[in-house]
Amino acid sequence: MPKHVLLCPPAYFDVVDQKNPYMSKNSRVDRSKAEQQWQALRSALDQAGCQVETIPPAPGLEDMVFAANQVFVGFHEGVGKFIVPSRMVHLSRQREVPFYVDWFRQRGYKIIEVDLGSDHLEGHGDLLWHPDWSRIYAGYGFRSTQAGVEKFRDTMSKLGISVVPLRLVDPYCYHLDTCFCPLNDEAVLVYPGAYAPESLATLREFWKRVHILTVEEAHKFMGNGIVANGRYLTSSITPHLEAILRQEDLAPVIVDTSEFEKSGGSLFCMKAFLP
Repeated sequence: MPKHVLLCPPAYFDVVDQKNPYMSKNSRVDRSKAEQQWQALRSALDQAGCQVETIPPAPGLEDMVFAANQVFVGFHEGVGKFIVPSRMVHLSRQREVPFYVDWFRQRGYKIIEVDLGSDHLEGHGDLLWHPDWSRIYAGYGFRSTQAGVEKFRDTMSKLGISVVPLRLVDPYCYHLDTCFCPLNDEAVLVYPGAYAPESLATLREFWKRVHILTVEEAHKFMGNGIVANGRYLTSSITPHLEAILRQEDLAPVIVDTSEFEKSGGSLFCMKAFLP
C-alpha cells in the first residue's frame, strides 16, 4: 500500500522570532530556494511511491509548512481515522491548528479533543507511532508538557493504545522527532544525549536494535528523516549513518532543507503521514 502524506506549501515561510536554539531574527529566508527545496521533498516522496496531498497555507502563519505539529493523526479499529488537535506553546503556532483540524474534519476524520487546560501537546513533533502502530512514543520537556502527555496517554488508553513518555533534556532536541526515528518495527535511530537517563533506558526496552546518532548528526537533523518504502530521506548524511541505513536495507536520499533548518526544522517536521 502506498503511504499517503500531507504537506503544506511554504508560500509564507519565514523566520520572524526565536522559538528554538536554531532560530535567529537575523536569519534571512531565501523564499525561492525554500520553494525549490519543498518541491524537491514533494518529488522525493512521489518517487518513493507516496501519494502526496496538500493543505493551503495561510497568510501570516510562517511555520504552517511544518505539517507534523498541528494535530496527531491516528487510526483505531473502533473509531476509524482520527486526529487529536495540538495545543502549541507559541501563540503564532496555535493559530495554525484550526486550519489543520478543518482539513481533516472535511475528510471524515473523527476529532478527539484532549482537555489540555494550560498544558501543551505538539502533534507528531513529540508523538510518534511505532511503525506497526502498536504504541506511541511521547516526548516532553520543551514543547509538550509532562502533564499534557499524561492527559494524552489517558485518552489513548481508553482506545487500548499504550503511550510511552520520554523526557527530553537537550534544548537543540526540543521535539522528539529531532532525536528519535523508527526505521522499521525492530530498529530505531536515537541520539542518547537528548534524553533523561531513565527515559533512555525505557526507550531501549521496545527495540531490538538501537542505532546511535552522534551529537553532530542529531543537531544537523539526520535523525529527522523520513522512512518511505525502502528509502530514508535525509537532509545530509555521514558514513556512519550510511552504514546504519545499509544494515537496515534503507537507501539514503538526500533532500536539502537548509532554508527550513533556519527555523529549527527539517524533513520529518514538514510532513504528516495519513492512515
